[in-house]
Amino acid sequence: MSLLGTRWKLHGDGRSVRPGKVVAPNERLAWPITIGVGLQHVVAMFGATFLVPILTHMPPATTLFFSGIGTLLFLVVTQGRVPSYLGSSFAFIAPILASQQQFGVGGALGGVVAAGVALALVGAVVQKFGAHWINIVMPPVVTGSIVALIGLNLAPAAKQNFVAAPVTALVTLVAIILVSVLFRGILGRLSILIGVVIGYVVAVARGEVDFSKVNAAAWIGLPHFQTPEFHLGVLGLFVPVVLVLVAENVGHVKSVSAMTGQNLDGVAGRALMADGAATVLAGLGGGSGTTTYAENIGVMAATKVYSTAAYWVAGLCALVLSFSPKFGELIATVPQGVLGGAATMLYGMIGVLGVKIWVQGRVNFSNQINITTAAVALIVGIADYTWNVGQLSFAGIALGSAAALLVYHGMTALARWRGTVREPETERV
Repeated sequence: MSLLGTRWKLHGDGRSVRPGKVVAPNERLAWPITIGVGLQHVVAMFGATFLVPILTHMPPATTLFFSGIGTLLFLVVTQGRVPSYLGSSFAFIAPILASQQQFGVGGALGGVVAAGVALALVGAVVQKFGAHWINIVMPPVVTGSIVALIGLNLAPAAKQNFVAAPVTALVTLVAIILVSVLFRGILGRLSILIGVVIGYVVAVARGEVDFSKVNAAAWIGLPHFQTPEFHLGVLGLFVPVVLVLVAENVGHVKSVSAMTGQNLDGVAGRALMADGAATVLAGLGGGSGTTTYAENIGVMAATKVYSTAAYWVAGLCALVLSFSPKFGELIATVPQGVLGGAATMLYGMIGVLGVKIWVQGRVNFSNQINITTAAVALIVGIADYTWNVGQLSFAGIALGSAAALLVYHGMTALARWRGTVREPETERV
């Protein structure tokens, strides 16, 4: 494989995946099939990638542009060893919304840049010293708590959009639920996207959609770029996001490693640095922060195709779509009711993802340290506790994340000193 990871070997006859085999990252099928798989990845990332800028009032086309750029950059930095699409990260929704209220869009973009720089630095440390220390600093009880409180902290925002158009919101939510349980394969995995489309049709029928900007927009043109502003006050909002991005990226690398049978621990640091660099670029130009997408893991699991060639296709396709202002304005017309229905599911899923991390990590909540860590962090995050120190403002997500880390490590140190630890941290298998 070349330094760019663009020299792929043909898998078998190039037309099918051999029984019991997978198409490895450094392999590809025939180009027509590879292009088809790449387009599936575009569809898989589409709903979630666009939902973030719509919820945060950012230009969808700009986010799509930096999503495509970020994906291609990720493939280059990881030398084609990790198949991944970089889409909009849900972890950025809450800090972007909070920082916009005080510092505007420019201030929010500054926070995105800061988070990207921090993530890249973590990646450099991981690449130098290995990823084992991440599990020491952020064991499952801490990581799960942080992920859960980020999703549940957004519950009031979901309700605000829902009550703006409750009929449309309810239709959207019910459609998402039904699609997820009635269909298998790719359709089931695209339940949020399909639910949003159904809700959008209902909104149009109810006269809740304004197409004036769509009609006025050109078919071809540059995305809307905007430069960031840097304020010290946003750091407390965006620092916790880095912890989530680290967990997501490392989890993605481990998942791909397990599915392909290749040991990718040596490239985990590169993956973090690549996502950090992509997030910095997005923040510098007006896009949302990025992360590796679990949605696209589903496509790979279904097709058995882990070729990075398909992700080059997906990234290039995203770039092409981003150069249509009319397309971007059409996405931006999604009304509040549809967003409320989708957000009710989406934000709840983020919260439950934290619980999933606890389950997979076999966290033992009979252990007083574990239950105290989760209890304090969740209440601080969900209730949105706030602490102002000069120009710095620490809201629920930042304080909840800090509480998870401080309570866990503080109690662990004291318990070891006093010899009072009685229950194991993890459940026995």
